[in-house]
Amino acid sequence: MTDPQQIALAITGASGAPYAKRLMSALLAEKMIVHVMISTAGRLVLADELNWKLPSRPSDCQKKLVSEFNCESEQVRVYGEQQWSSPLASGSHRVPTMIVCPCTMGTLSAIACGASDNLINRAADVMIKEQRKLIMVPREAPFSAIHLENMLKLARLGVCILPPSPGFYYQPQTIEDVIDFVVARILDQAGISHTLQPRWGE
Repeated sequence: MTDPQQIALAITGASGAPYAKRLMSALLAEKMIVHVMISTAGRLVLADELNWKLPSRPSDCQKKLVSEFNCESEQVRVYGEQQWSSPLASGSHRVPTMIVCPCTMGTLSAIACGASDNLINRAADVMIKEQRKLIMVPREAPFSAIHLENMLKLARLGVCILPPSPGFYYQPQTIEDVIDFVVARILDQAGISHTLQPRWGE
């Protein structure tokens, strides 16, 4: 049986760190337990785009994130790239949803091919085989035929492919408004309540 208060978040080395930060903030605000996986390249992008210099040791990274978001320590659980002892490496875990945000084309390709060569890819493979919710936020432009074929392959398996494509019909005034639009769509797909934006017609 899965636990709706738990969620997995993988951050890879594509541009889009502000989406990941806002998403984590929204999840923690809803008192979710967030299982965090950050690739080596993802740490570099977080440092470049947010000036976040997260420690590589999972326990130190966990403390840094708890301090950053001012949340309860048990809400954040961080795992290393090769931490095969993580619950996420097994289908017996209770996490119903995993989000990869942002998602590199390399990560998307590895997941599409079932190449479980690190914890992020293995965790995604588990979500697919257990028929649980997997949401991928691929950040690339333009998409090549290879990228599109990999997305189609995953979509046919039930994976939600959600490129960070903001709408402008609501007349955003700040970059935060644009980020919130994308994060709101991710939360909707994950079935998590939020008040980031009014809904169409409201």
